[in-house]
Amino acid sequence: MAKKGSGGSRSSWMQRHLNDPFVKKAQQLGYRSRASFKLLEIDARYHVLKPGACVIDLGAAPGGWSQVARESVGESGTIIGMDLLPMDPIDGVICIQGDFQADEGVKKLLEVLGDEQPGLVISDMAPNLSGIKAADQAGIVYLVELALEFADKNLVEGGVLITKCFEGEGIDGLRKAFKARFKRVVNFKPEASRDRSRETYLIGLDYVK
Repeated sequence: MAKKGSGGSRSSWMQRHLNDPFVKKAQQLGYRSRASFKLLEIDARYHVLKPGACVIDLGAAPGGWSQVARESVGESGTIIGMDLLPMDPIDGVICIQGDFQADEGVKKLLEVLGDEQPGLVISDMAPNLSGIKAADQAGIVYLVELALEFADKNLVEGGVLITKCFEGEGIDGLRKAFKARFKRVVNFKPEASRDRSRETYLIGLDYVK
């Protein structure tokens, strides 16, 4: 039996979602997710999407960030999107269903990548939220660490890493780890991020091997 008020909460969330200007704009422009505008804002500020680049999109489903990357890098670029969930095909994007947290998933990604080196790794990965702040924070920190480890092994000199974070315990350690590897590190909260969300993006610019 549903808890009292749960139906009203779902209805209220759905109403806010449908009235969200970024949701409406995504529908108008054919983007799969309002999250597309987060990457568009990041690129407008920091110019991270380069024509002809190789881009790895972690936590790619439903594909909003891969769509933006595809538009920006052009036909000469390579976009590889990976997610634990299945993703409908996107023209010009290599879609992999796999678990980035497992060695087998990373191996699958590296096999597709081959000899190519990414100039940009983007991660909108987030844990399944439990509502327990400490657990959710530990989960997002772990995912960022995995993305950073992958970038550390595969990113080209001068490359860029973008990861979703939550403000809270562990983020200072992540910033320190980024600063040890990138010439410039910034935090950015796009306008497309919901006001009530603790979400921010940790961006490492100009990777140093």
